[in-house]
Amino acid sequence: MKILITGGAGFLGSVITEKLLNSNHEVTVLDNMMYNQTSSIVYAHNKLFNFVYGDVRDTELLKKLVLENDLIIPLAAIVGFPACERDKELATAINYEHVRVVCEVAKENNKRVVYPNTNSGYGIGENGECTEESPLNPISHYGVTKVNAEREVLGIGGISLRLATVFGTSPRMRMDLLVNEFVYKALTDKYITLFERKFVRNFIHIRDVALVFEKMINEYDTHSGEVFNVGLSKANLTKQQLCETIKEQIPSFEIFHNDNFEDPDKRDYVVSNLKLEKVGWSPNYTLEDGIEELIKTYTILIKNLSSGYRNDFPLGYGIK
Repeated sequence: MKILITGGAGFLGSVITEKLLNSNHEVTVLDNMMYNQTSSIVYAHNKLFNFVYGDVRDTELLKKLVLENDLIIPLAAIVGFPACERDKELATAINYEHVRVVCEVAKENNKRVVYPNTNSGYGIGENGECTEESPLNPISHYGVTKVNAEREVLGIGGISLRLATVFGTSPRMRMDLLVNEFVYKALTDKYITLFERKFVRNFIHIRDVALVFEKMINEYDTHSGEVFNVGLSKANLTKQQLCETIKEQIPSFEIFHNDNFEDPDKRDYVVSNLKLEKVGWSPNYTLEDGIEELIKTYTILIKNLSSGYRNDFPLGYGIK
């Protein structure tokens, strides 16, 4: 199958690209390389891999690439609460408008779409677990743009995957995601000060996410028009519990609290992943596996950072 991944040189896209190439799909990545990342170089030898340097806001280019492929994974996004609040117009253009264009062309030309949404749409959650039937109440511009884009995808019979907070290592590393960030702090600062430590999040390893995408591609006709939560059922944890889990592998990690400050990110929810498990999916990686992996990754990365090599490893929030 010919698959287009917008934002495919990013954190998640790089791992999904690897998985799909290994399954003999022809993969085209569209990316503007805004971080000067080199993550896609590792696939240049593969004859099934194609790279297009461009921006998803280039509507004519985007339409052309959608027409040339069988299935589209629209990953390109301004990710996270802070980045979207800084430039709401840009966030809307990339997170929503480019997905709307993809869906418009896909509907007219019988193309398939598998979309990466986020648990952020659940906002502060509700009593009990959030299921795919729970109301969506996004509390940030990021969440709003992702929820609106999901409506476009479901409107053409596409599949939406509501991802838990992703953790793990990628050729295009991100250290602003909660698990990745906390492990980095444990190794470098040796301590963390938590605000609103009882807020709950769900988590999922990046390579398990790639496996779910592959499953949905293979079972598209069966699950067309459906939504799935994608996370670890054993990892609905408070920030305090997450830190305690990290401390089991990094005993020197000190955990402090400051209840006088608020976390601007108010997401707080327990998520059910039972629907995905009922269709035959189970994770390959635990949270503990991911922490162990990140310790190895940062052991290498911290050395590179101390030597001034920062090209592929921005510490802040960003695209994809």
